[in-house]
Amino acid sequence: MTVEISSLLLAKLQAAVAATPEVERCGLLFGAGGRVTDISFAENSAAHPQRHFEVDPAHLIAAYRAARSGGPAVIGYWHSHPIGTAEPSPEDARCAAPDGSLWLILSALDVRVWRAVDHGCVHGRFEPLTLAVV
Repeated sequence: MTVEISSLLLAKLQAAVAATPEVERCGLLFGAGGRVTDISFAENSAAHPQRHFEVDPAHLIAAYRAARSGGPAVIGYWHSHPIGTAEPSPEDARCAAPDGSLWLILSALDVRVWRAVDHGCVHGRFEPLTLAVV
């Protein structure tokens, strides 16, 4: 499967990640099917944001409530890896529900997209997808 994101949205993510490279930044992906049409920036409420992310629960609840009221659908999450690659970590796999959500991961050198599934080929939780910047 190919996931599309606009170059403008990707540039916003990359700028935010570059501005605070010492912590994992995070937020939500909105859209439909395989197209990301918008993003949000959330507070990372993890106890150790240098090596883990946790989307602020209030941000997450508000996004799902808005979607139920006709707002954009939440199709996944994005976060950064300040150190390492744009691949899911074992901690990412431990926290991910196998619900088909997209996970966009940014590193200093790369950006990749994954789908959280049951029995994925990466840490038993993720399958790689193709990212198309349009």
